[in-house]
Amino acid sequence: MKTLHRSAFDRAERYLALNARLIDRLRFARLFHGGPSRPILEVLHGYQNPDGGFGNAIEPDLRGSASQPVPAWAAFQVLDEIDAFDDPCVADACDWLEATSNPDGGVPWVLPSVRDSERAPWWQPEGDPAPSSIIATGLILGLLHLHGVEHPWVARATAYCWDHLSKTGELGAYDALAVLAFLEGVPDRDRAETELERLSDSLLATVAFDPETPGHVHSPLDFAPNPDALARGLFADSDIDRQLDHLIATQNDDGGWAPNFAMWTPVVAHEWGGHLTLARLATLRAYGRIA
Repeated sequence: MKTLHRSAFDRAERYLALNARLIDRLRFARLFHGGPSRPILEVLHGYQNPDGGFGNAIEPDLRGSASQPVPAWAAFQVLDEIDAFDDPCVADACDWLEATSNPDGGVPWVLPSVRDSERAPWWQPEGDPAPSSIIATGLILGLLHLHGVEHPWVARATAYCWDHLSKTGELGAYDALAVLAFLEGVPDRDRAETELERLSDSLLATVAFDPETPGHVHSPLDFAPNPDALARGLFADSDIDRQLDHLIATQNDDGGWAPNFAMWTPVVAHEWGGHLTLARLATLRAYGRIA
C-alpha cells in the first residue's frame, strides 16, 4: 500500500503556490495548516453576482460573469468544506435558483445566456428555454439538504429529483454523481436507501474500475472521495486501494495532478490543475494515505 511521502506532499504544495487560484490556496492552507475560514469566504463572495447567483469563472470552464446553476454548486462545495452554510450568500443563491428554475422545480444544466460569454465548447444549452437537469439540480440540492437549508426552492427541487429518479434506469457518469449527491443529502433516508439499491448496477456501470482507463472517465474515488461517502459501500476495499495506489503513483513531476479532460484555453490548465490537486490531496488524507 503506497503513501504520499513528505517530499511528494511538499512538491504538491509548491505546485499549488505556483499555479492555483487564491481560493484554492486558501482552502489548502485551511485543510493542511489550520488556516482561517474567513478569507476563503471573503474570496468566495467575489464570485457571487448582485442577482444572488454565482459566476465569474468559479467553474473554470465558464469564463463569463453571468450566473449559472453549476457555479452555485461549486460555491456550495466550498461552503460545505468550511461549514459556512449559515452565510447570507446561501439564501441569496437559493432566491436566484428559485427565480431560475423551471415549472417542474429543476434548474437547467446551463442557461441560454451562456452563449454571450466565453466558455468551453461542451457548455451548450439544450434549448431555449433550457430543460431541467438532474445533474445541476441534484448536485446543488444534495448539499443544501446536508446542511438543513430551508427555502421554498428546496421543496420544489426535491419533488423534481424524486420524480426524475422514478423514471430513471440507465445513467451517464455525471448523472450518477448527481444522483448520489442527492441521495446522500435528502432527509428521507429510507427512500434514499431503496433508490440506491435499485440503481446500484446502473451507477456502477458508469465507473472506470481500471485506473489506466484513458480519457475523461470517473473512477471509484470520484464517487467515494472519502470513506464516509454514500457510494463507498458500492466498492470493495481492493477497488479503493488500487485507485489510491495509482493516484499516488501518477503525481506529476511538478507536484500536481492534471485533469483527464480537454484544456481548451491555457488559463484553465492552471485553474483546474490547482483545484484537482487540492481535491486529490484531500482524498489521500481522508483515506490515511499521506505519511
